[in-house]
Amino acid sequence: MIRISSELEGKTFGLFDLETKLKPEGYVIGGGWDYDHGSFDYKMDDSDGYQFLRVPFKAIDGSLDKDGAMVELLQPFLLSHKYEDGIDDEGNIGNLSASFNQFAEPEDPDADFPENYISYGKSLVRDLEKLLLH
Repeated sequence: MIRISSELEGKTFGLFDLETKLKPEGYVIGGGWDYDHGSFDYKMDDSDGYQFLRVPFKAIDGSLDKDGAMVELLQPFLLSHKYEDGIDDEGNIGNLSASFNQFAEPEDPDADFPENYISYGKSLVRDLEKLLLH
């Protein structure tokens, strides 16, 4: 994980407004959201694992599942997940969990971030600053 300093840190927005601006740019709300926190993720590449720019946020007024929620943006960071090739050894074939656990476990969920994507990630953060702050 590589943290990126940004003018976005500590800024508050309506969650709906953020979604309206970020989704057309390719951002999605990450699957790990909860009622009080979440993140916008931008997939930078997926040729050898997945490289993301993640912009985390926390609810400061309201719950994320309710209209009108206000969120505070936290420090953006670059994240890399590398997946194993082939079959998942932990798939537990032969029992009920296998039918729900069909995808390989990450080989390295905090893999080193490919050097060539660091400047790309920083430029994405600068573009977000322009979009949201200027």
